[in-house]
Amino acid sequence: MEDIPLPILLVVLILLLILSGFFSLSETSMMAINRYRLKHLAKQGHRGARLTTQLLVNTDKLLGVILLGNNLLNTAAATLVAVIISIFFAHNDLALLIGTICVTLAILIFSEITPKVIAAAYPEKVALPASYVLTPLLKIFYPAVWFVNLFVQGLLILFRLKLKENTSHKIGPEELKMLVLEAGHFIQKKHQSVLINLVDLETVTVDDVIVPRGQIEAIDLEGDDEAIHDQLLTCHHTRLPVYHGHLDNVVGIIHVRKIFNQMRGGKITAAILEKVMQEPYFIPSGTPLFSQLQLFQENRKRIGLVVDEYGEWIGLVTLEDILEEIIGEFTTHPPTQTSTFIRQPDGSIIVEGSILLRDLNRKLGLHLPLDGPKTLNGLILEHFQDIPEAGIGLNIAGYPMEIIQTKNQAVKVVRIYPALPKSGLSE
Repeated sequence: MEDIPLPILLVVLILLLILSGFFSLSETSMMAINRYRLKHLAKQGHRGARLTTQLLVNTDKLLGVILLGNNLLNTAAATLVAVIISIFFAHNDLALLIGTICVTLAILIFSEITPKVIAAAYPEKVALPASYVLTPLLKIFYPAVWFVNLFVQGLLILFRLKLKENTSHKIGPEELKMLVLEAGHFIQKKHQSVLINLVDLETVTVDDVIVPRGQIEAIDLEGDDEAIHDQLLTCHHTRLPVYHGHLDNVVGIIHVRKIFNQMRGGKITAAILEKVMQEPYFIPSGTPLFSQLQLFQENRKRIGLVVDEYGEWIGLVTLEDILEEIIGEFTTHPPTQTSTFIRQPDGSIIVEGSILLRDLNRKLGLHLPLDGPKTLNGLILEHFQDIPEAGIGLNIAGYPMEIIQTKNQAVKVVRIYPALPKSGLSE
């Protein structure tokens, strides 16, 4: 090498650093690339994506060829600097020290750190073109890579480390929700909300959206025909349960509009209702909403009566209730139903005790616990382990509350005040 001019040696040194930088770029981009985006591009026929996917199937071999090339080039660069110093500086120890420091800095800056930062910022733009180079290199250097990996496998066996054969990335519901939230720039806020609600649908049960039995409008077939006729004319729902004598004896579901269409203005009687009513459809308590949505579809039903473990029905759930959990409220409430929330000038809110906690959290942005009782009344009764009297105050999850009205062993009306600072929580 003594006959080779210094400029040529420096050019070779720069070339070695650039090639080493390429392997550093490849390593970081391959590990940082979005696997789901990669699969999408591969399905669309992108050749670079297909090559990258094939390389990532065998990560050990991919890393083997990258690190083999990277280390060979870095070693060659360090050796070349030592040769240059020995030729032009006559084995000067100080020059050798300075040269070693300079080549180390050059490798770190130009061949390691800078390429890896760029690759981490633009993994797709780097990995896909790099796959065209790495694929043939892996075939050329396969024997060397295999030999190196043989020692790696031996070390893994020695340390009793077992690698999973399936390295595909699997995500759970919480990770999926995080992906949706982080994709806020690409997904409209409303669509984002729908996707998150769909993910939550498997963890929410019919008990979370149930209409309690005490709030259900139903028809007693043992009532007089005039009362039944008047009730149907003034009802605010299209489907109503019908029962004999008491609500525990539900015998069917009627579609109000179909009855009026068939009667053509005639008198509606209990006998007619019995002829046109459908059999009640019962739902076990605790059924996940997603499962119930599928069951409604399979059974061609829109309303079901929820029964507990003793076989007693405790409320009803409709198809609309489940759809509202996904897309938000879209139905109108009956005129007779008072507003669920009444905001006060002091910032407090008056609510009904029978309101579902999920509705309260969603509509008012609260964070009341959902792992126990389903209604505000149930939450307060659990808190006191007794029936509280009107005027009593309490604090649940940082929200001061006041009992406004209790009736029939239940809390009917509650005032909720703005949440206290976390440092000031007290009960």
